[in-house]
Amino acid sequence: MTTATETTTAAGPLDGIRLSFGGVLNSEWIKLHSLRSTMWCLGLVILLSVGFSALVAGVLHLQNPGAIPATNAASLLVQSSTIGVNFTQLVAAVLGVLVISGEYSTGMIRSTFTAVPGRLGAYFGKLIVLAVVVFVVSIVSLGISSLVATGILNARGVNVDLTRSDVLLPLLGGAGYLALVAILAFAFGAIIRSSAGGIAAILGTLLVLPVALQVVAGLTNATWVSNVASFLPSASGGQLYAFVQPNAPAPASGVVALDATTGGLVLAAWVIVGVVIGAVLIKRRDV
Repeated sequence: MTTATETTTAAGPLDGIRLSFGGVLNSEWIKLHSLRSTMWCLGLVILLSVGFSALVAGVLHLQNPGAIPATNAASLLVQSSTIGVNFTQLVAAVLGVLVISGEYSTGMIRSTFTAVPGRLGAYFGKLIVLAVVVFVVSIVSLGISSLVATGILNARGVNVDLTRSDVLLPLLGGAGYLALVAILAFAFGAIIRSSAGGIAAILGTLLVLPVALQVVAGLTNATWVSNVASFLPSASGGQLYAFVQPNAPAPASGVVALDATTGGLVLAAWVIVGVVIGAVLIKRRDV
């Protein structure tokens, strides 16, 4: 008569231990701010924003500046303060791609997914940390830019009021736009899993595609092409930091005109679709 014996594996000291989502956020923050590329990108966001703001406020052609109406003065202030967003969006896009694609290129993504086997926790942890950091840095850069522009315009005789709601809302919208662009770029990086490919895709979407559609619209005079272009991320998101002129004329018949709300919703839809596709592929594909 024989008896069966069961063999059991001794429990390891880390068995049963799972990294909490708070721990994931903390680890992703450590990884993000410890990278030299992150510091360079965030520094460029501040430098470009403040630099272009000072440049534009200093070279604006002004006739009888003391007689400029308050609404027009507010428009000049918003234009000067947010002009840098057109350039810093490229930096935010590059940073968004590198946050995820950099781990694939170095192989560190294997360690990340070993620590977070479900993968989605790490994916959304990276996304949240990226969005918060870009938003905070953008708020700071746009705040400094608006103070610089206010000082220069006041010195040139333009009476500007930084506390107006139609000035503060575009500044907040500009920061939100940069954060959403970074998230969209992050999704591109997760989908393509290549730094070069992800950067090329997001910059093509933000820069090349709008120009191509404008050229086609100019050659064909097709209204529908212009309408399609207005739904691209850069065009729709640009409404978030655009100054809203009171009593602005209605758009021509058949022309789609987005405002800050509808433009923000369109950009949010781009971001949500990209993030969802990235999450599905992160979950299904091999590392």
